[in-house]
Amino acid sequence: MSLVASLGRPERAADRQYVPRASQARRLSRVVFYLVLAGLAIYAIAPLVVVLFAALKSEQELAANPLGFPHHLVWSNFTTAWTQGNIGTGMRNSAIIASGTIVGVCLIAGLAAYAMARLNLPGGNMVIVYLVGVSALPIQLYLVPLFYLWSHLKLYNSLPGVIIIYCALFSPFATLLLRSFMVSLPRDYEEAARIDGATELRVLWRVTLRLVAPGFLTVALIAGLSAWNEFLIGVTFLQSSNLQPISVALYSFQQGYSQNDSLISAAGIIMLLPMLGLFLALQRHFIAGISAGGLGGD
Repeated sequence: MSLVASLGRPERAADRQYVPRASQARRLSRVVFYLVLAGLAIYAIAPLVVVLFAALKSEQELAANPLGFPHHLVWSNFTTAWTQGNIGTGMRNSAIIASGTIVGVCLIAGLAAYAMARLNLPGGNMVIVYLVGVSALPIQLYLVPLFYLWSHLKLYNSLPGVIIIYCALFSPFATLLLRSFMVSLPRDYEEAARIDGATELRVLWRVTLRLVAPGFLTVALIAGLSAWNEFLIGVTFLQSSNLQPISVALYSFQQGYSQNDSLISAAGIIMLLPMLGLFLALQRHFIAGISAGGLGGD
């Protein structure tokens, strides 16, 4: 009887207002969400816009109007920066360093992550703690001993010497990231390959690497971007002008106690474009890899 009575009861005003109020609350939360996203986007893009404006101004206009829109577009800043800063040679050297670093980091981190995730490595937890600790140490601690060691090994002022340093710097984090990918993978395919007589290296190459391809792509992008933008190691271990990467080439626009900020901004835009294009082309795979492989537990 109560159910019948409730079905026959006229709808109250409060019941009729519940759905509109809920939809209004959802719309309000969505507006706030988009406003926050817009604020974060402006916060991220504004410095790049300021640098672009500075690259299109003369040195006098930049001193008088550092943040505003340029009144006269000085496109010649890009050609002057390219020739004066030897940007072409710097980009070639940076491409070699970044490519070598990507290959080295993927090889080292891939083998180490596979051993930690699949081979029941003794003391694996201690290795993880060690990798986290090494990743947290600043590079400045290694500069003096590395300088003397690289001088004795004839690796100073050479691109292979810098690539070896970058591989050592970026491999610990890459190992932890790839290990998190491999731990989350099912072992069924690997066990089936072992039953068919595949060795561990064949299982790694034919099965595991194909399943963790997004993880390797993420690691490659992180290592490549880090090597492309790194400055301290490049300026310390590469002294010849024909070996310096593009990040060190920005140093050439400083003359005594003054510097040409317009040319520095133009060179910075040129330096940004290759990596920006690469990231935009692979951003979906990169974000998917980061989301799927977060440094979670077992």
